[in-house]
Amino acid sequence: MTDTSKRILVVDDENSITEFVGYALRKDGYTVDIYENGEDALAGARKHQYDLFVLDIMLPGMDGYELCRRLRQFTSAPVLFLSARDTELDKVVGLELGADDYLAKPFGVRELTARVHALLRRGPGGDFPNATRAISASGIVLDEDAHTAKGDKGPLDLTPREFELLASLMKNAGKVVSREDLLRDAWGWEYLTETKTVDTHIKRLRDKIEQAGYDPSLVETVRGYGYRFRQ
Repeated sequence: MTDTSKRILVVDDENSITEFVGYALRKDGYTVDIYENGEDALAGARKHQYDLFVLDIMLPGMDGYELCRRLRQFTSAPVLFLSARDTELDKVVGLELGADDYLAKPFGVRELTARVHALLRRGPGGDFPNATRAISASGIVLDEDAHTAKGDKGPLDLTPREFELLASLMKNAGKVVSREDLLRDAWGWEYLTETKTVDTHIKRLRDKIEQAGYDPSLVETVRGYGYRFRQ
């Protein structure tokens, strides 16, 4: 069921795209704010509380990559890129800047709304009324249903991808998890072959762990293979 309390920011300089996306998301019951450039979108994001950002990459002035980078300085809400540029390099750049998903133009209503629903369910405040599944290790507890991460030192403010990476590592606490397996677990579908994306997100995850007052070395690097969550 769609959570009609969710607010989404959409930025694209093509009127046909913003009209299409805005109509599709509003029809599903979401509140949608439209912006035509990155500067105005950033100002709007600082003024309002958004649950999801839908960003075009090719924007006048500040492009979508830079906008995503700046958004990640103050919000962990999911970011979905829309772009006619769909090479693996484009996807890698976007994901390494902190985006959570990437949808190539042209796209259909069903694919768009499916991606949005999935990101909102996994994102902060996702709509899981019956939180039951929990993973616990080294003082951190992940609730996979409520999609929260917390412990005796307080909550961790994680993006959906960071949460999925931590969940994969904690489920295998004490064991080494390969970069390929982390890609599969965190993204859930065949997305990339470039495993350096995992390294970038692990660095951000460690920073978030440390910012929350926990030991960042809980996530250990196993050279030449992957990562391990220390028990």
